[in-house]
Amino acid sequence: MLNKFFPISSWIKNYSLKTLSSDAFAGITLAAFAIPISLAYAALAGLPPQYGVYGYLIGGVFYAMLGTGKQIAIGPTAAISLVIGSTISAMANGDIHRWADIASLTGLVFGAMSIIAYLLRLSGFISFISQTVLLGFKAGAAITIGLTQLPKLFGVKGGGDHFFERLSLLFQQLPETNLPVFIFGISAIAILIVGEKIFPGKPIAIIVVIISILLISFTSIGNMGFGTVGLLPSGLPELYIPSIKVNDIDEVLPLAFACFLLAYIESVSAAKTFAQKNGYEIDARQELLALGIANMANAFGHGFPVTGGLSQSAVNDEAGAKTPMALVFASASIAFCLLFLTGFMQRLPVVILPAIVLVAIKNLIDFKELNRTRKVDLNAFLIAMIAFISVIILGILKGVLIGAIATLLLLIKSISNPNVAFLGRIPGTKRYSDLKRHADNETISGVLIFRVEAPLLYFNTDNIRKAIWAKILSSPSNLKLVIWDLSSSPEVDMEGAKLIRKVYIDLQERGINLKVTEALSSVRDRLRSEDLEHLLGHISRVVSNDDLVEKFLKESKSA
Repeated sequence: MLNKFFPISSWIKNYSLKTLSSDAFAGITLAAFAIPISLAYAALAGLPPQYGVYGYLIGGVFYAMLGTGKQIAIGPTAAISLVIGSTISAMANGDIHRWADIASLTGLVFGAMSIIAYLLRLSGFISFISQTVLLGFKAGAAITIGLTQLPKLFGVKGGGDHFFERLSLLFQQLPETNLPVFIFGISAIAILIVGEKIFPGKPIAIIVVIISILLISFTSIGNMGFGTVGLLPSGLPELYIPSIKVNDIDEVLPLAFACFLLAYIESVSAAKTFAQKNGYEIDARQELLALGIANMANAFGHGFPVTGGLSQSAVNDEAGAKTPMALVFASASIAFCLLFLTGFMQRLPVVILPAIVLVAIKNLIDFKELNRTRKVDLNAFLIAMIAFISVIILGILKGVLIGAIATLLLLIKSISNPNVAFLGRIPGTKRYSDLKRHADNETISGVLIFRVEAPLLYFNTDNIRKAIWAKILSSPSNLKLVIWDLSSSPEVDMEGAKLIRKVYIDLQERGINLKVTEALSSVRDRLRSEDLEHLLGHISRVVSNDDLVEKFLKESKSA
């Protein structure tokens, strides 16, 4: 039982000095990566820079106790930071204290949602929100995030409330570009990109940060119009309770829900990726609890929503992390920096933050996967494009929700009008498959066999009935037996059972018999509870399509 709620108890007992050294190095490396990128993401969220650092400091420790991903690194991500920044701006009216309160409240509500989902065992339900939505969402988010960072890179004011207004204002302000700032930023981007290629998994960002601080502090570059991060509060965050107003809850709920969906899907996807690479399994349900507790704890420490991101987890993994203890070492390293190095970091030029963000988001647009999706599944590609366009035009919050709704609608459409496959016997076997796909299959005179490749639910029964009767009416007049193969219908609700009853009665009026086969146990229970067994005969788990066909042929010969 202890292992179930605290996965740390399952690996800590075998913890060795060798594993400790690997985790310690990975943790220090992760901290070196996390500090500069979390400063950038806090700015993206519209919050003071230290709030991003607090996310790694607090969230990682609590995830280490409860999470099942051994290489996952917990902290703010680009997408969630932009969701927070773009949504709260309209709610806070420029008041930075209220802005911070709403951001932390969002994390608190997010955490509560995640824990409720854990208690209700909703991990499977949440997971159905497709990776395709994320594919389009990430591409749209990358472009949107990039556009918000470009003004800082050019050293201009920027502005605008939506994508096209921001783009228009940027073009208008380009003549005002601060050339030294721009060259400094582009140089930083080039170093980050080249450094990643030459030294993959190494904290190149912290090197760029250190060099830029030294250049601004001790050369004449500092006099060329560079803005700096400014004073960072020294010390660890104090216990903090976000102020809550009734009106805030109504506004925060959709924001927290969007963050929750994004965070859970992204975190579990990353966790599964590294679990597969390192040969272990994660518990998707336990991840809900871990993310929930991590975000609630983070909210009480001035933090905003955090999750397991792919980029920071990749750094953690490549640096040699063996267990979540690496997150504890990362938090300890970050705590040391907050206690003793904030004076040094205050000279960090602001242009370095967009440079770090722009490099971090470059992999969010997965052209290869988008192209593969277009070739393999046009419906999935359409969903990705809906999410992509919605994020750009309507913003990240509405974009991800529209993408999720589009997925639901596509799923409902698919189930509401399912494929009804009419079956024939595979030559030389006792098996049956779709005649449309295999024209060489054998049809049985006087017998019609079909299966519905979906659950039988209240909203698809009419379409199923039309498909069945269209085939029956076009069948030869010697039709005497209809076999309904239920093997591909994992669920039958009350309306589905009524449909089977109705088909049976209507066929009986035409002198045609109806039998069902291959029903799963839950479906058999449903049909029996609806008193269909006295009409259809014994609903057996062992009688196959071929058994009924052979019985029919034998009876036809003896008649």
